[in-house]
Amino acid sequence: MAETKMRDLETVEAEIARTKEALENVKGTETEVYARIVGYYRSVRNWNKGKRDEYGHRKMFVYNGTENDPKKETTPVMQEEVAPQAAEVVVSDSDVISYEFFARKTCPNCPPVKAYLAGVSIPGTYVDVDSEEGLARAAELGVFAAPTVIMYNAAGEEVSRAHNAQELDAILHAAAVTC
Repeated sequence: MAETKMRDLETVEAEIARTKEALENVKGTETEVYARIVGYYRSVRNWNKGKRDEYGHRKMFVYNGTENDPKKETTPVMQEEVAPQAAEVVVSDSDVISYEFFARKTCPNCPPVKAYLAGVSIPGTYVDVDSEEGLARAAELGVFAAPTVIMYNAAGEEVSRAHNAQELDAILHAAAVTC
């Protein structure tokens, strides 16, 4: 059998002191942080003052262990603005009848989605994820990126999610075809 070696308090405190001293003397190099800026990744230290300030205001969406599947989410990419085409879309009661649009005021990809939604005849709710209530609602539904549009059926069940105007267009036109 293995013997348990007992250490006295002085030995333990001496080990702790040596470990703390070693941690204080750790040497290393500066960490290089890369983040997306205007469609490409670049070192944050090379950004201009305004962009560095904006970077400091960014909020991260945190997965808090809800039942929603985080694998449903996709990372948004830079989208081109799409002219609203959904005015001709007619959706039946069994398909999309309402939506929640999760966006931020500083989100560069949100305006095309907002413009697209302005052209549809489906009622919806705008959720500002910069507010505490909006961030809580996003966390509750497992929304990790802005823009995100969650579409609901008549029973209030989630039908689909979209992250740009092209995805919205495809979902709404598919719903119109199945009518």
